[in-house]
Amino acid sequence: IWFSRALTFLVISCPCAIVISVPLGFFAGIGGASCQGILIKGSAYLEGLSKPYAVVFDKTGTLTVSCPNLSKVVAFEEYSEDEILKTAACLEEHFPHSVARAVVYAAEKKNLRHEEEHAEVEYVVAHGISSRLNGQKVLIGSAHFIFDDEGIEITGIQEKEIAKLGESYSMIYLAIGGKLCGVLCIEDPIRQNAAQVVQSLKNKGFSDIMMITGDGETTAKNVCDKLGIEKFYAHVLPEDKLNIVNSIQNKSHKVVMVGDGINDSPALAAADVSVAMKDASDIAREVADITLLSSNLDCLVVLRDLSERLFKRIYGNYRF
Repeated sequence: IWFSRALTFLVISCPCAIVISVPLGFFAGIGGASCQGILIKGSAYLEGLSKPYAVVFDKTGTLTVSCPNLSKVVAFEEYSEDEILKTAACLEEHFPHSVARAVVYAAEKKNLRHEEEHAEVEYVVAHGISSRLNGQKVLIGSAHFIFDDEGIEITGIQEKEIAKLGESYSMIYLAIGGKLCGVLCIEDPIRQNAAQVVQSLKNKGFSDIMMITGDGETTAKNVCDKLGIEKFYAHVLPEDKLNIVNSIQNKSHKVVMVGDGINDSPALAAADVSVAMKDASDIAREVADITLLSSNLDCLVVLRDLSERLFKRIYGNYRF
């Protein structure tokens, strides 16, 4: 009984030491993460990563490299490949997206100067760009934007030509004056160590890992097969990404969302813990809870390890 009274006396006489041990632990954890190029906006997000949440990855710029490559340009109608690339770069140069940067960079490599000949552009998030050039309406974007939203027709010959390109590319379509005039084929290489990171996260308790992308189903499946991800959503729009995150949360699961683009922002804001990549758009970094200062996905495994060690230390100190 005297031992119990002695411990009670110690707790009463110096309660601050017990109370301050928890915030000091978080302070050390956040500081340790920053030393490894990981910026965390609050202790709650570090706490969340200590538990086995579901992980949702965006594809382009997250699981794949931040700057894809333009591999091929296919021209239709009376246009040349250089004209298609020049017009596409003229429109895409205004927007901070990895695919847009790939188009602009390809035009620069070919010394194609694209002067501002078009009218004011309208950017439709996760769909494409609309403008006017020489009195004609110009559209560039996804198949959904060009064919479904804008009603541009595609001929059988064009379909066969596009089908020959295979299933390894992401496609951007350019329409001028109501006609499909060109297709830009984007090669999206997977980030180094991405497959190992996915496996490491599975080993550490994140068994529910999935990928969401605006690309077609075949392209999405090819990427997931290489990474060991069993579940994916293709042809996804920004509002769909948000709905997917909400549907997982409705099943009483916590969600970690990893993304980089403007179109990822609604889902990043809704996730329990959100992570923005190094080359993410400004708005994605603004809404994300954690920002990576490195392009290496290994930082996600570091975060998980750091979170586990932190809470083991906090609980150990308190119980002692």
